[in-house]
Amino acid sequence: MRAVVTRVRSASVTIDGREHGAIETGLLVLLGVGPEDTEETTRRMADKVCALRIFSDEAGKMNLNLASVQGALLVVSQFTLYANTKSRRPGFTGAAAPDLANRLYEEFLSACTALGHPPQHGEFGAEMQVASVNDGPVTILFDSNEW
Repeated sequence: MRAVVTRVRSASVTIDGREHGAIETGLLVLLGVGPEDTEETTRRMADKVCALRIFSDEAGKMNLNLASVQGALLVVSQFTLYANTKSRRPGFTGAAAPDLANRLYEEFLSACTALGHPPQHGEFGAEMQVASVNDGPVTILFDSNEW
Protein backbone atom coordinates (compact mmCIF):
# COMPACT_ATOMS: atom_id res chain seq x y z
CA MET A 1 0.00 0.00 0.00
CA ARG A 2 1.22 3.46 -0.83
CA ALA A 3 0.06 6.79 0.53
CA VAL A 4 1.02 10.34 -0.29
CA VAL A 5 0.07 12.42 2.75
CA THR A 6 0.03 16.20 2.46
CA ARG A 7 -0.54 18.64 5.29
CA VAL A 8 -3.19 21.07 4.04
CA ARG A 9 -4.96 24.23 5.05
CA SER A 10 -7.87 23.04 2.92
CA ALA A 11 -8.63 20.34 0.37
CA SER A 12 -11.62 19.15 -1.61
CA VAL A 13 -12.65 16.52 -4.12
CA THR A 14 -15.20 17.21 -6.85
CA ILE A 15 -17.06 14.58 -8.89
CA ASP A 16 -19.26 15.50 -11.87
CA GLY A 17 -19.05 19.18 -10.95
CA ARG A 18 -20.23 18.65 -7.37
CA GLU A 19 -18.13 18.85 -4.25
CA HIS A 20 -18.05 15.33 -2.80
CA GLY A 21 -15.79 15.97 0.20
CA ALA A 22 -13.92 18.90 1.71
CA ILE A 23 -11.81 19.69 4.76
CA GLU A 24 -10.06 22.63 6.33
CA THR A 25 -6.86 22.03 8.36
CA GLY A 26 -5.79 18.42 8.10
CA LEU A 27 -4.34 15.78 5.81
CA LEU A 28 -5.00 15.00 2.17
CA VAL A 29 -4.28 11.30 1.63
CA LEU A 30 -3.82 9.85 -1.86
CA LEU A 31 -4.07 6.08 -1.32
CA GLY A 32 -2.93 3.33 -3.67
CA VAL A 33 -3.49 -0.37 -3.07
CA GLY A 34 -1.08 -3.07 -4.22
CA PRO A 35 -1.95 -6.67 -5.11
CA GLU A 36 -0.37 -8.13 -1.96
CA ASP A 37 -2.02 -5.74 0.50
CA THR A 38 -4.25 -7.11 3.24
CA GLU A 39 -6.62 -5.80 5.89
CA GLU A 40 -3.67 -5.82 8.30
CA THR A 41 -1.63 -3.64 5.92
CA THR A 42 -4.62 -1.33 5.64
CA ARG A 43 -5.12 -0.98 9.39
CA ARG A 44 -1.41 -0.35 9.90
CA MET A 45 -1.39 2.35 7.20
CA ALA A 46 -4.42 4.03 8.77
CA ASP A 47 -2.71 4.02 12.16
CA LYS A 48 0.49 5.51 10.72
CA VAL A 49 -1.38 8.25 8.86
CA CYS A 50 -3.66 9.19 11.75
CA ALA A 51 -0.78 9.27 14.26
CA LEU A 52 1.64 11.13 11.97
CA ARG A 53 3.13 14.11 13.81
CA ILE A 54 3.60 16.75 11.10
CA PHE A 55 1.74 19.72 12.55
CA SER A 56 3.74 22.45 14.28
CA ASP A 57 3.68 22.89 18.04
CA GLU A 58 4.06 26.25 19.81
CA ALA A 59 7.85 26.05 19.28
CA GLY A 60 7.41 25.59 15.54
CA LYS A 61 8.49 21.93 15.55
CA MET A 62 6.53 19.24 13.71
CA ASN A 63 5.38 17.48 16.84
CA LEU A 64 1.56 17.34 16.72
CA ASN A 65 -0.75 14.80 15.11
CA LEU A 66 -4.19 15.13 13.58
CA ALA A 67 -6.02 14.82 16.90
CA SER A 68 -3.80 17.46 18.54
CA VAL A 69 -4.83 20.09 15.99
CA GLN A 70 -8.42 18.85 15.63
CA GLY A 71 -7.67 18.28 11.97
CA ALA A 72 -9.61 16.36 9.35
CA LEU A 73 -8.83 13.76 6.69
CA LEU A 74 -9.65 13.75 2.99
CA VAL A 75 -8.86 10.37 1.39
CA VAL A 76 -8.78 9.83 -2.38
CA SER A 77 -8.10 6.50 -4.11
CA GLN A 78 -5.10 6.76 -6.43
CA PHE A 79 -4.11 3.61 -8.33
CA THR A 80 -1.56 5.64 -10.31
CA LEU A 81 0.75 5.51 -7.28
CA TYR A 82 1.66 2.07 -8.64
CA ALA A 83 2.63 3.36 -12.08
CA ASN A 84 5.50 1.69 -13.87
CA THR A 85 7.43 4.59 -15.39
CA LYS A 86 10.10 2.69 -17.35
CA SER A 87 8.61 3.99 -20.60
CA ARG A 88 6.99 7.27 -21.51
CA ARG A 89 3.51 5.79 -21.18
CA PRO A 90 3.06 4.52 -17.63
CA GLY A 91 1.63 1.09 -17.00
CA PHE A 92 -0.52 0.23 -14.00
CA THR A 93 -0.27 -3.54 -13.75
CA GLY A 94 1.44 -3.13 -10.37
CA ALA A 95 -1.78 -1.86 -8.79
CA ALA A 96 -4.28 -4.19 -7.15
CA ALA A 97 -7.27 -5.44 -9.13
CA PRO A 98 -10.26 -3.12 -8.70
CA ASP A 99 -12.27 -5.48 -6.46
CA LEU A 100 -9.42 -5.85 -3.94
CA ALA A 101 -8.43 -2.19 -4.20
CA ASN A 102 -11.98 -0.99 -3.56
CA ARG A 103 -12.44 -3.33 -0.60
CA LEU A 104 -9.18 -2.20 1.04
CA TYR A 105 -9.86 1.46 0.25
CA GLU A 106 -13.19 1.13 2.10
CA GLU A 107 -11.38 -0.71 4.91
CA PHE A 108 -8.92 2.18 5.17
CA LEU A 109 -11.82 4.64 5.52
CA SER A 110 -13.35 2.43 8.24
CA ALA A 111 -10.02 2.06 10.05
CA CYS A 112 -9.56 5.85 10.12
CA THR A 113 -13.08 6.21 11.52
CA ALA A 114 -12.33 3.62 14.20
CA LEU A 115 -9.25 5.65 15.14
CA GLY A 116 -11.45 8.71 15.71
CA HIS A 117 -10.89 10.39 12.34
CA PRO A 118 -13.90 9.80 10.07
CA PRO A 119 -12.64 10.93 6.68
CA GLN A 120 -14.17 12.89 3.91
CA HIS A 121 -13.41 10.97 0.73
CA GLY A 122 -13.66 10.59 -2.98
CA GLU A 123 -15.41 7.79 -4.83
CA PHE A 124 -13.46 4.73 -5.86
CA GLY A 125 -13.04 4.57 -9.64
CA ALA A 126 -14.63 7.95 -10.32
CA GLU A 127 -13.11 10.72 -12.39
CA MET A 128 -12.28 13.28 -9.69
CA GLN A 129 -10.80 16.74 -9.42
CA VAL A 130 -8.77 17.27 -6.26
CA ALA A 131 -7.87 20.72 -4.99
CA SER A 132 -5.62 21.52 -2.06
CA VAL A 133 -3.88 24.38 -0.36
CA ASN A 134 -0.71 22.71 0.87
CA ASP A 135 0.65 23.88 4.19
CA GLY A 136 4.42 24.11 4.39
CA PRO A 137 4.48 22.35 1.99
CA VAL A 138 4.79 19.14 3.95
CA THR A 139 4.31 15.89 2.02
CA ILE A 140 5.17 12.43 3.36
CA LEU A 141 5.37 9.21 1.33
CA PHE A 142 4.43 5.86 2.84
CA ASP A 143 5.08 2.49 1.20
CA SER A 144 4.13 -0.61 3.17
CA ASN A 145 6.88 -2.56 1.35
CA GLU A 146 9.40 -0.47 3.31
CA TRP A 147 8.12 -1.56 6.71
